[in-house]
Amino acid sequence: MALKIIEIVAPASEKAAIGRIADSHDVVDWWRTSSFEDERFSTELVVRPEGQQEVLDDLQGILDRCEHARIMIRGVQATLPAAQDEEGEEEARQRTAARSREELYAEVAGGGSITSTYLLLCGLSAVVAAMGMFEDSAAVVIGAMVIAPLLGPNLALALGTTLGDTDLSRRAVAANGAGLSLSIGLALLMGLLLDPVSNSQLLDRTNVSYPAMILALASGAAAVLSLTSGAAAGLVGVMVAVALMPPATALGLFVGWAQWDNAIAAGLMLAINIAAINLSAKLVFVLKGITPRHWPEKTRARRSVRWSFAFWGVSLLVLAGLIWLAKY
Repeated sequence: MALKIIEIVAPASEKAAIGRIADSHDVVDWWRTSSFEDERFSTELVVRPEGQQEVLDDLQGILDRCEHARIMIRGVQATLPAAQDEEGEEEARQRTAARSREELYAEVAGGGSITSTYLLLCGLSAVVAAMGMFEDSAAVVIGAMVIAPLLGPNLALALGTTLGDTDLSRRAVAANGAGLSLSIGLALLMGLLLDPVSNSQLLDRTNVSYPAMILALASGAAAVLSLTSGAAAGLVGVMVAVALMPPATALGLFVGWAQWDNAIAAGLMLAINIAAINLSAKLVFVLKGITPRHWPEKTRARRSVRWSFAFWGVSLLVLAGLIWLAKY
């Protein structure tokens, strides 16, 4: 059980309010640690993962009315004596995220930004993937997936629409578009410079199928599960990159070689994978109970979730229909 410590620094006038919040929730323990010269004091609460979001939401009411209050969250490696689970807590933990909304946002928000490092990694991974496909080397293509930074923008887009955060969603769409456009553009340039080839690595990206769609759905769900549980997301990031970078690179190469049928197939696979990843990622966020704090934000978020589910769901159905038409 990954316990968390929530520390709040607030004016002395909030001592009673913080004490009531601590007593009203099933926290493992809490204490006041110190006071400061500016008449603020520090309180630390040890909370279980399934209860931390409710505690945070109540404590944020103090932030709303106190200009100099601050909340910090940190993990607990171990505690003695060990905190005991009460009846029903394990079931509650399975239904909720192990990380709070604020922790998720802090980690994901950076992935929705266009930075020089992000663009450089996208460009390098596209070049490596293109050379791997040209040389028919699966090992080189896998290496490109390891450095492709495509997990961040997709998680940011899924979280942004789940929370109704228009700014985060827009930045994520821009980052996704910039990264994929750069990758396709560099692959197209390499296609103009290299002689056309036909091999298994390239042709695999034209084999649009339902199993490929299932892979993308699993990638999106696994990405969000790893994020909300606090597990390492490195390998899941590779899984997402596998669904996006190879078809994007193949699309650029085929356009450079004027192989239009193959380019259309690779583009269809890319579109299917984008829709599937975002649909499944959003579904897991919703199932994990990730919602905004205030009612006006929740209303906006519900509307955003409905529209995004409709958009990605309809898109995936249309694209699945195109697969059926192509096969039959």
